[in-house]
Amino acid sequence: MNSERYIGCCGAYCKTCKPFIEGYCKGCKLGFDTGERDINKVKCKIKLCCLKEKKHNTCTDCRELDSCKIVGSLYAKHGYKYKKYKQAIEFIKENGYSKFIKLADKWNGAYGKLD
Repeated sequence: MNSERYIGCCGAYCKTCKPFIEGYCKGCKLGFDTGERDINKVKCKIKLCCLKEKKHNTCTDCRELDSCKIVGSLYAKHGYKYKKYKQAIEFIKENGYSKFIKLADKWNGAYGKLD
């Protein structure tokens, strides 16, 4: 299975996220690519922009990432996880999806170490 499907638009990694593993969450992107879930019912502005409007895999693929107010407002929130999601997107931009997935598959949550 393509592990890129598990990377949320913002940089969260669903494949190792406890709520996803336990079945409490459907994942950030899963199902939208197959039509199982309706993107028009999404409330997350980041998903709407990334998946519906710009047809990107993640925000990494967007040329406007550095000036984007939508994902920027998430990254500006207080909390460790938001900084880690931003770090994930920056890591992917610099190193690519496959190198990110190799590290992320070892995590115990939606974010982790990238060294």
